Amino acid sequence: MKQRNLFLAFFRVGMLGYGGGPSSIPLVHKEVVEKYKWMNDDEFADVLALGNSLPGPIATKMAGYIGYRVAGIFGMINAVLATIVPTIAIMILLLTSLTFVKDEPWVAGMTKAVVPVVGVMLAVLTLDFTKKAEKNLGWLKTIAFIVLSFLLIQWLNIHPGIVIGALLLYALLAPIQEVKEQKKHEKGQSV
Repeated sequence: MKQRNLFLAFFRVGMLGYGGGPSSIPLVHKEVVEKYKWMNDDEFADVLALGNSLPGPIATKMAGYIGYRVAGIFGMINAVLATIVPTIAIMILLLTSLTFVKDEPWVAGMTKAVVPVVGVMLAVLTLDFTKKAEKNLGWLKTIAFIVLSFLLIQWLNIHPGIVIGALLLYALLAPIQEVKEQKKHEKGQSV
């Protein structure tokens, strides 16, 4: 049953994820967190952050990890295949049979019509992540990280993986620095 559900979940993601990897993220969230409850929002955010910091397509990385977590090696293979094989088959079918209508307005319109829906799905997911970040960090740090990330990614063209890696490093080192300062403070009081 797990293998069947894994296949169906990532098959839907692969078939409906128009617009590339980022457009599939809300679909993966819907299947993995909301429908099958294989992980909670925080775990999903961790997988997404780490997946974005590594090279390669996000949908297959997430499928591989989540499939492995749910059902081991066969789950990983199943989820990755469910994500990529149907779209590869459709691509081969479309490119071999519809090349003569690819410039028709209705074909181009199909892709353009999906973009606003993908935008709304990403906005909803962003709002959810912002609310969760506020619960853990408070509004000040959340807004500071949002503004800083936006400036680094959008204005300075720094790769999102580098920004995520830097924030992960900060999250790893900040508690160590706090412990050192606390020990120094305790030492100063005992003298």
